[in-house]
Amino acid sequence: MSELNTKTSPATNQAAGPEEKGRAGNAKKAEEEEEIDIDLTAPETEKAALAIQGKFRRFQKKKKDSSS
Repeated sequence: MSELNTKTSPATNQAAGPEEKGRAGNAKKAEEEEEIDIDLTAPETEKAALAIQGKFRRFQKKKKDSSS
C-alpha cells in the first residue's frame, strides 16, 4: 500500500493552473444563472429554516464556549 502513496503524480500536489481555474469559473457562472424557485411561505420551508437556524445557533454557542 505504501507504493500507491509514493507514486502519486506531481499534478495532484500542485495548485490548479489558469486553464483549470477558467473551467471552474464557467461552471460556477452556469450554476449562478440557474434560477431556483422556492416557495418561502410554505410550512415545510419554514420548518426547514427553523431547523437550520437552530443547528447554526447551537454550533455558534458550542464554538463560543470552547474558545472561552
